[in-house]
Amino acid sequence: MSKTAINKQQLVSRLPDPEESDNIIYNPPTDELRAFSADLETETEFGSPSYVSIEKSRNAEKTKNRIDTEFDDADWTFINEALESANESELVCVDRQVGQHPDNSYVCRYYVPKWYSRIALSLTKLLEPADFSREPDFHTVQLPKWEETKIRILPEQGFTVVAGSDYFGEAKKSFLRLFMYYSKQQGGLGLHAGSKQVCLETDDGMETIGQLFLGLSGTGKSTLTAHGLWLDEPEKATMLQDDVCALLPDGTVAGSEGRGLFVKTHGLDEDTEPGIYTAATDESAILENVDVAADGTVYFDSDRYTTNGRAIIQREQLASAGEAIDLPEIDQIFFITRNPAMPAVAKLSPEESAVAFMLGESIQTSAGDPSAAGKSIRVVGTNPFIIGSKGEEGNRFRNLIAELDVECYVLNTGRVGSKDIKVEDTITLLRAIARRDIQWEVDTSTELAVPADVPGIDMSEFDVEANLDDHDQILNDLRQERKQYLAQFDDLDDDIEKALY
Repeated sequence: MSKTAINKQQLVSRLPDPEESDNIIYNPPTDELRAFSADLETETEFGSPSYVSIEKSRNAEKTKNRIDTEFDDADWTFINEALESANESELVCVDRQVGQHPDNSYVCRYYVPKWYSRIALSLTKLLEPADFSREPDFHTVQLPKWEETKIRILPEQGFTVVAGSDYFGEAKKSFLRLFMYYSKQQGGLGLHAGSKQVCLETDDGMETIGQLFLGLSGTGKSTLTAHGLWLDEPEKATMLQDDVCALLPDGTVAGSEGRGLFVKTHGLDEDTEPGIYTAATDESAILENVDVAADGTVYFDSDRYTTNGRAIIQREQLASAGEAIDLPEIDQIFFITRNPAMPAVAKLSPEESAVAFMLGESIQTSAGDPSAAGKSIRVVGTNPFIIGSKGEEGNRFRNLIAELDVECYVLNTGRVGSKDIKVEDTITLLRAIARRDIQWEVDTSTELAVPADVPGIDMSEFDVEANLDDHDQILNDLRQERKQYLAQFDDLDDDIEKALY
């Protein structure tokens, strides 16, 4: 395969044909996939399988895509060798589908050595069966037993090679990364976000509010997306998507994962996250890198293997999950941060919202870089999987929310100075924002619109100036850091940079 002459058909022709190759087990049922990996399994007390991978997180620094990086001879040699290895190995091949939207769904074909069928099993639990009348849009080959870890993506061909990693998250993101990239080609924008609908009683009848939550893994995105907001019937909050969505030009938010969710389990508690806990302790779940004793006892609080323990849970086991995965209309977007210099919540203009999108301020978690967990981090769109110009992503985001008249907020789920923000505080704020029960005023320290009054919560407890020592100096330094950070994005519109807070 030449780097100067490559198209999708030539690439796909190098892969073994699952319907004709003798070394392919094609779309086996889930019980067979589980049986193939029986030697790697510990059965939990709930009857579900648990596995421990060698790699415990994604390898972002070893991932390259051909849009943002020119592949050299070594990259092309690697891709060729991976294809040759795939043709010489006994493989499992499964076809699944990302998305349900008629204009934004994709058939995904995944290859992995039979010994690692547990990864294919997890994928079948996460994504829906494919429409077999369609040819695959995306192809991923995962070869865990490779001497060097490398992930190489050819976005225009919809092709990914994952080598030297047995972490399920690499398989999942190989397809969701391309889902986001292809959504952008259609005029929309792929987002690392959870989506939900909140149905509320008003004087004019029931009103439905569509919400998105953008945040890095481990910052509360799944918790807030799945939370019922303590509403009583007939009011309710329904989770649609947990991880990746696509905001389309007509205001629809297309979902990606139709069957399951891939959730963090470290510290999972039945009292604070009852819905996710119930689904994770059902026999239909799959645990990865969770401490499970030989007798099957599960210890979610343990970091024996990693703090990035995970579960693939089924939507049907999550009481807050809806049947649909697409959000018909978007009304509110929340950027989750854990920056202690930020208010508990602030309302943003379209340009300020694009600033928040570009800054993507949070803390590093074990899902990204375990060695840097707890440190401050900035990731555009809180999305480590962007392909292409990040400045253009910010411009696209601002244009879409302005045209669609979407309300945007930055939501602090950590602490203001030394004052912790509890889950119940955040839920009270979210419920009041959905009801539009908040009066807003300008905070003189951050110059952002913050709540003057919120039913059920004393907002003075979360005042930035009162809780942050040397707040003037800290905020001035923060603005300078932000200014320098935004300056690196040459494609970002000037009016967005000028809205820096």
